[in-house]
Amino acid sequence: MKRIITILIAVMTMTTVNSQTLTERQKGLAACACLMAQGDLVRLEPAVRHALDHGVTINELKEAFSQLYAYTGFPRSLNALGVLSKVLENKQANWQEGKPWTRPTEWDNAQKAYELGVKNQTQLSGRPFNYDFCPQDDYYLKSHLFGDIFAGDQLSHADREIVTVAALSGLEGVAPQLAAHKQGAVNMGNSQELVDELCAWLNNEGYTLRSTWPKGELNPYGQFFTGKSYLAEVENGLFNVTFEPRCRNNWHIHHKQVQVLICVAGRGWYQEWGKEAIEMTPGTIIAVPAEVKHWHGAAKDSWFQHLTYHKDVQEGASNEWLEPVTDDTYNTLK
Repeated sequence: MKRIITILIAVMTMTTVNSQTLTERQKGLAACACLMAQGDLVRLEPAVRHALDHGVTINELKEAFSQLYAYTGFPRSLNALGVLSKVLENKQANWQEGKPWTRPTEWDNAQKAYELGVKNQTQLSGRPFNYDFCPQDDYYLKSHLFGDIFAGDQLSHADREIVTVAALSGLEGVAPQLAAHKQGAVNMGNSQELVDELCAWLNNEGYTLRSTWPKGELNPYGQFFTGKSYLAEVENGLFNVTFEPRCRNNWHIHHKQVQVLICVAGRGWYQEWGKEAIEMTPGTIIAVPAEVKHWHGAAKDSWFQHLTYHKDVQEGASNEWLEPVTDDTYNTLK
C-alpha cells in the first residue's frame, strides 16, 4: 500500500507540457510521419485528413513521405503516398495544393548535389561529418539524402527535421539516430523547447508509447476486450494495463470492491452506464465505485496505459463481465 501511495503522489504531481510553440500544422506533419514510419495505415488515413485540415498542404505531405523513404524504406513511403492518394479521392475544398513542385537544379549536376549535401550535413551535425568506415554510405548521405532530397523546396530544413524526428520516434532500435536528429532539429532552426515539446506530444498522444511501465504479455482476459490489450503485474495487487488504439474492455461491474485507475501514458476513456465519458490523460485518477457498470479503454488514435488496483475489498468480492461496448457507442466519443 505504501508503494501505491507513492505512485499516486508521483502521478498527481507530474508536470505537463504546455503546448504553446508547436503549431497544429507541425503536429499534423509529425503525426503523419510517425504513423508512416510504423506502417500503421489504418491510423494514418485519418491523420492525413487531420493534417490537411490544419494547414499542411498536399505537396508538403508528398515531400514528407518521399523524404522518409531514406529512413523507413520505399515500401512504407509508397504505402503512405497510397493513403494520401486515397484520401484525395474525396478532396475537401479547404485542402491546399501548396507550392507547385519544381525539379531541383541539383538533380542535373551531381557535383552541386554533393556540395549541397556536405553543407546541409555539416549544419545538421554541427561539424563536418565523414563516414570513412563505409564510403558508400558516406556518399549516399551527402549526395542523395542531404543533397538531392534536401534540395526540394516544399519543406524547410526545420520542418524536414520535425518530420525525421517524428518518424524515428515511431521506430524501435534507432536510438542513436533519433538522438542525433533531435540535436540536428535544433541545428536546422527549431528551438530546443519545440523539439522537447514535439517528443512529449508524440508520447502523450500515444503515437509513440514511451513508457517506463512494463507492457507485459497479451492480456489473459482478452476475450472481454475489443482489440488487443496487454497485462503486467507491477507488484502484488497493482497491475499495468496497456491498450492499443480503439481497444476497450466490455461493460463490467466490480462487486464489493472499489477499482482505482491511474492513467500513466497515452489517452483513453472511462464511462459509467448512463453518464458521459471522461477522457483520461497522464495523471488522471478515477475511483470506480462498487456495483457501478462501466468500461475503460484507449482513444481511437492513441495507445493507453493505466495502473489499476482494488481497495475496500469485502468478502465475496468479484468481477462481472457484461456486453461489449458497441462501435455505435464508442464512435460517438470525441
